[in-house]
Order: sequence, then structure tokens, then C-alpha cells
Amino acid sequence: MKLYPLPLSSCYLFLAGILMVVSITACSSYPAHHSKSQLANSSETSCRMIQHTMGNTCVPNNPQRLVTTSRFTLANALVLDVKPIASTSDYEYSSYLRNKIEGIDEIGGMYEPNLEKILLLKPDLILGSEIVRKIYPLLSPIIPTALGKWEGSTRSWREHFNFVAEALGKQEAAQQAWNRYYQRIKELKIALNDRYVDKEISIIGVYGGMRIYSDSQDSFAGSILNDIGLQRVRNSNSRLPISEEKLEEIDGDIIFVMIFQEKQENSRKTFEKLQQKPLWKKLRAVQKSQVYLVDRDAWIGSSLIAADVVIDDLYKYLVNTP
Repeated sequence: MKLYPLPLSSCYLFLAGILMVVSITACSSYPAHHSKSQLANSSETSCRMIQHTMGNTCVPNNPQRLVTTSRFTLANALVLDVKPIASTSDYEYSSYLRNKIEGIDEIGGMYEPNLEKILLLKPDLILGSEIVRKIYPLLSPIIPTALGKWEGSTRSWREHFNFVAEALGKQEAAQQAWNRYYQRIKELKIALNDRYVDKEISIIGVYGGMRIYSDSQDSFAGSILNDIGLQRVRNSNSRLPISEEKLEEIDGDIIFVMIFQEKQENSRKTFEKLQQKPLWKKLRAVQKSQVYLVDRDAWIGSSLIAADVVIDDLYKYLVNTP
């Protein structure tokens, strides 16, 4: 007998049915959701109402079983000294996070979390970004779930950290983390002195198939360079693909090349091919031997943990390298 695949709508309903069955045994352990009026009439509550991209949610005052649905949210929680019981991962945890996530269960990819596994873990709070807004209607009736705004820009990564801090009731710890970040920026600016006042810096990503991208001014790494006062190449106002024939568009006095550390062999092979291009050899940074390979995951990491890696790299290549 020939079997035919179910339509997408049927698959969605089937998944919802599975989640409903799994949740029956778990529901009793979750606190009931309360409206704003109910909370106002209660003299003592175990949760706080916060606003997020999907509406309002009463989050527990002291969550013990946090699940995060993005590596950015995971990193933000760790900065605030809160260790989730589980989190999503793109393919595996990024290298700069690996020594910090022992004991944290994986629950699938950032775009497709394993909903059944989430329920079986019985979290008391789920935090993430609006990237997973499609699963919100399935999870939010059972588990307090809050999703922060996410655009991947300068403002977005900072806002997402502050959102996580509010959801966890860790605003004081967040302020201390920001103070530390700006102190490191201040110290790096002093160490750099005025050596790079007239220098232009380019940040590019190199991917399989000779795909080359110029990182934008308002990217995560771009925002850190802006805080330090380092100049970017003139065409870095947006993240754009660069063809081999237009490599001069990424020309600068210094070039940082973001490669995948977890897929390092492929990334390095692609970069090695790029190095053989005649137009690449004509770039100023190449001729001055000021091209530096950095961890792509960290340089797009969008968290204060990743910011430490970027700042360390800037010390390494701009301060300590002859």
C-alpha cells in the first residue's frame, strides 16, 4: 500500500495533539496564568507581569527551571548568573560558550525547538526571541513563555539582554554587566591611544561557495567597534554580498575575516581560495599583512559573553600584535 505524506496543516494538528497528551501529566506542576486584574487583587503573588512581543506574561519571581530558545538568550542568562536547564543550539553550542554549558540539555535547533522534549523537562519559564513566535500558542497556555524582540542589530542585541534581565528580575546584575563592558571599552581605547585614528577597518564573512559578505555598521561586532571609536570602511552601512570582482569594496587598512570555528576546515579552504585571487592580493590590508581570522560565532554572538571575545581579539590584533 502506497503511503502519502500528510498535508502541512494535518502535521501541525498531529503535533499539537502529541503536545496535549504530554502536557496532561505536566499541567498540574505549572502555576495557573493570571490576568492583570487578578494580580492586582492578590496581596501576594509568585510571579510578575511583563510585556513582550507576544503580549503579557506573568513570569515566576525566582524561576528554577528556565529553558531558553536561542543561543543569544542562553548567553544572556549566563551573564546574569542564571543557568538554564535546557536550550536550543544551531548545530552545537558555540565554542566560546562550551565551557559554560555543562549540564544544559539540548532541545533542538533555534528555529525548530523540540516541543515534546521541552514539556517533558517541566520548565517553569521559557525565554527566547520572536524567531520562535509560531510555537508560542502551543507553549504559552501551559508554561509561562516570553519572547523578546530580535533584529540582530546594534539596538536589538542590547534590548534583548535587558529583556532577559527584566524577565529574570536581574536588573541590578544587568547594570553591573554593562558597567563591566563599558569599563573594558574604556581600557581598550586607552591601550589603542591614537594609533588607529586614520585607519579604516573592514569586517567580512567568508562562507562556502566563495560567498563573501561585508559586515554592517550596526551589526553586533560593528557596534563594539563603534563604541571604541574605530572607523569602518565607507561601504559598511549594510550587510551586503561582495562579488570577487568587487573586492575593493571591502578594502581597508585592517580586515577581520569571520570564519566558522566548528566547520573550520571548510571555512579555511574557502578563505585559502580567496587568498589566491589577484584582486585580493591588491588590497591594502593584505599587502600590509593586517588580515586576521576570527571566530564567526563570537563576532555575531550578540551577547556580553561574545563581546568579551571580540574585545579580546581587538587587544590581540590591534594592541599586542607588532
